[in-house]
Amino acid sequence: MARKLLFTISSYAYLEPRFLAAGELDRGEIVHKTFPDGERYLRVAEDPWGRDVVLLGGTPTDLDWLELYDLGCAISTGGARSLSIVMPYFGYATMERAVLPGEVVTAKTRARLISAIPPCEGGTRVYLFDLHTDGIPYYFGDSHVTHHLYGAPLVTKLIQRTMDGRSYLLGATDAGRAKWVQSLARDLDVEPAFVYKRRDPDTGKLAVTGVNADVRGREVVIYDDMIRTGSSLIQAAAAYLAAGATRCHAVASHLVLPPGAREKLQASGMFEHILGTDSHPGSQQLAPSAIESVAPLFVHAIERTYRI
Repeated sequence: MARKLLFTISSYAYLEPRFLAAGELDRGEIVHKTFPDGERYLRVAEDPWGRDVVLLGGTPTDLDWLELYDLGCAISTGGARSLSIVMPYFGYATMERAVLPGEVVTAKTRARLISAIPPCEGGTRVYLFDLHTDGIPYYFGDSHVTHHLYGAPLVTKLIQRTMDGRSYLLGATDAGRAKWVQSLARDLDVEPAFVYKRRDPDTGKLAVTGVNADVRGREVVIYDDMIRTGSSLIQAAAAYLAAGATRCHAVASHLVLPPGAREKLQASGMFEHILGTDSHPGSQQLAPSAIESVAPLFVHAIERTYRI
């Protein structure tokens, strides 16, 4: 199988070495400059003509979305035979539907932006990871084939390594995550648990009303798809500990961890471990032992696609 050319957006430079180590990929150089007025200069310094190209870049910020789009256009119009766009983290995933009149469904508008990258003759594919909702791939245009990769193998591997020999339950932050947690619990051969929440009709805030499983004398690993403020995890951990759990651990597919979130979780004193994948740059705040890389999963999926 011919080696593919890998280009990476600026914020995902930390993940590039792991992709190069996981597959038969050549590193493509990108020249970046910023002008005094704030405008950016980008140049694809490796000729993509006739090559199968992988473009690595999640989209935590609006600037990341634009860099991914700009580079995708340059690679496609530069004559790449095919383009595989790898998005370990899809920004605005929680804005997948409108609740109030006039709300922008940003997940859809951003998918349309990436769909505007001119398709390559050998195909343009978008690889996504552990999306907040399964409907997002359908927001992309028909010229871009989407592949939604699930992180269950990575999350279960990380939990098994961390909890080796311990007796524990796998907990959800709320009933909305119960189905996903039940699936993971089956893979781990452990009991699932979740907390009941009720919305206060006066304040609109959610409050925990109970726990569905007997957690007395047990450890609980709490799963959430992403850790942002950490409030949901702390609320769930408080419920499990109040119900008799001995200790809690947190695990997430996406460690967003904006400023102050990691410190907030640690200061709560409720979590022995905070675990997750390296799908988001925020993951680099944690020790390598707390992280499972998404790189092998993506590289395997890309290679499998080209073997078909």
